[in-house]
Amino acid sequence: MERVKKHIGVHHISSWKAFLMVLFVILAGVLGIAYTIQAYPEIFKTDIALEKNNNISPTETIVVNFSQPVLNESYESGIRISPSVETKVSWDSTKKKMFIIPLAFWRPETNYKISLPEGRNALLGKIEKTELEFSTANFPKVNKIHPVDGAENVLIGLEDPVVLDFDRSTEGFFLKFVISPSSGMAYQNNQEKTQFKLLPKEKVKDGETYEIKVYAKYVKDTDDGYKEIFRSSFETVAPPPSAWDKDFGKRIEQAKKYTKAQLETGKYIDINLESQILSIFEEGKILGAYIISTGKRGMDTPKGKFEIMSKRQRPWSKKYSLYMPWFMQFTSEGHGIHELPEWPGGYKEGANHLGIPVSHGCVRLGVGPAKDVYAWSDVGTPVVIH
Repeated sequence: MERVKKHIGVHHISSWKAFLMVLFVILAGVLGIAYTIQAYPEIFKTDIALEKNNNISPTETIVVNFSQPVLNESYESGIRISPSVETKVSWDSTKKKMFIIPLAFWRPETNYKISLPEGRNALLGKIEKTELEFSTANFPKVNKIHPVDGAENVLIGLEDPVVLDFDRSTEGFFLKFVISPSSGMAYQNNQEKTQFKLLPKEKVKDGETYEIKVYAKYVKDTDDGYKEIFRSSFETVAPPPSAWDKDFGKRIEQAKKYTKAQLETGKYIDINLESQILSIFEEGKILGAYIISTGKRGMDTPKGKFEIMSKRQRPWSKKYSLYMPWFMQFTSEGHGIHELPEWPGGYKEGANHLGIPVSHGCVRLGVGPAKDVYAWSDVGTPVVIH
């Protein structure tokens, strides 16, 4: 019996020793882990960052990178997006990449915030609540507009519409063009959808200020989510004055301001019989205006479209026994643009009649302007007389 008791006692002591040994191992492990966490916190820390946080396209997937594999269950229903967007979440096989996919779209030019709940990494390390931010891509931008913002004396027509050039293709966006005052605009675009040509549906009024606004929205936006992305304005050519000023200097300024280009390309000479003004244009822009004297009643300067047929510096007129300096012929009948007629002795005729129709059908220019127009023009330069 004593031997049995001793055996039981020995067994009891051995069990306690084993229990204490296991407890020691567990404590050592816990202390070791605690020490490891303190000594090497980076092993258990999980860094979180977005793979891309700006210029996000409307349907682009947001990629969240974790430095450690994570227990993704805690993230399945706890993610919040602000402004609110319905999304679905998936992971890669390493559990270090989370994909946030919009079920509809991210709105352009918007800042979003992702709120991640508290989580755990694969080593059971705690991952604190985290907020991440990203911004979406801008709407297409207007790089250039013709006519430029604030332009004056603008003539809008089929040959010279409003032209907008964008910084990139507008594919994927609905655009709305508004011109006021007007009922709307017709437009056409190039194949790349980077350039749009606009034309008001109503005839533009002379001397009117027009404002153009451009609105855009993403094609999947079912709401009336148009946003203004551009605005510009221009002033059309003012109507001609009811009466031309008697002062020639002021009349020339009137002509420069109110004369509408009859031709939009190349050079051409414009002759206004009413104002007795000759203007020169290039690419639709007036370069100069000069007082003239055209044909008197009964010997009227012909109206219509002509062109410079020939040029001679100082031809002699047998019919009138006069020199016609800087002569530019524009009809087969002999009509021309020239400096004031000159007698053989050098006397200039008609300087005091500039601004009054007194010639025999030709177009007279003063000394100086005649030479300038002669030098500027070429054989073939159009002449429009009205």
